[in-house]
Amino acid sequence: MKAFLVRFKKKFDWRVLVLFLPSFIYVCMFTFYPMIKMFLMSFTDWHIGYNQESPIVWFDNYVRVFQDPVAITAIVNTLFYLVITVPLQMAIGLFIALLINKITHLSVTFRVFYYLPVVTSWVVVALLFRYIFMNDGLLNYFLVDVLHFTSEKVGWLSTRFMALTATGVLGIWKGIGWNMVIFLAALQAVPKEYYEAASIDGANAFQKFIYITIPSIRGTIAFALVMLTIGAFNTYTPIAVLTEGNPYHQTEVVLTWMNFKTFSTLDMGYSAALSIILMMMIIITTMVMMKFIYRKGR
Repeated sequence: MKAFLVRFKKKFDWRVLVLFLPSFIYVCMFTFYPMIKMFLMSFTDWHIGYNQESPIVWFDNYVRVFQDPVAITAIVNTLFYLVITVPLQMAIGLFIALLINKITHLSVTFRVFYYLPVVTSWVVVALLFRYIFMNDGLLNYFLVDVLHFTSEKVGWLSTRFMALTATGVLGIWKGIGWNMVIFLAALQAVPKEYYEAASIDGANAFQKFIYITIPSIRGTIAFALVMLTIGAFNTYTPIAVLTEGNPYHQTEVVLTWMNFKTFSTLDMGYSAALSIILMMMIIITTMVMMKFIYRKGR
């Protein structure tokens, strides 16, 4: 034991602990502690200003979530947003990255052009799309007054399906540039010798893409898929600005409904339970996706 302690003191550098400790304390204070507090809160009936004792109700808040039709609608809407935005963002971003990777002139200009929506504020682009999709907005003006495609204005934000689709279009448009950048970096890291050898063997462009490009950037695809999935589950601003959950809470997503229950009804226990459910949805979905991707890779 004494010999072990001597070897440990020789190998351990206390300067590492000094550098590591501030970050560890920060993460504990602002990540781990809030998560633990939220988990414990989900088992209590805590209404700010109404019940200061916060009695323990165990799983009643979770039961209330799954018995709440608006909460179920919010979960379904969140999954719908994920399904329509994540695949299209990745597919369009990869397609644009492939095109830019082939050109030599103006490649920097195209990168900046496609990346501008990414660095633009969510609130700004959401307000822009609201002006486009509102009843008296730019899209209806173009369809009715310019093209005379229809005589009646379309209520793009008036129904659940149309509003969620418009929100999905916003999410896709804003996320294409991010996917383009990371896929372009991955494509440029693929050795050109692979493609040259495939050309000698008579492989066409599609075969090169399937058997060389995709396997070579599988790690980037997995990273993009996980990040986009987490982002889709945490979508808030597009719905908050475009529809505000209307009509009649039919376009709520998990975060907007959680925000409503937290700050409008002050039902902290319910909101905590909903946040735990959202966290579990994110963890399970990403684990399944990662397992599927790497199983296909084998």
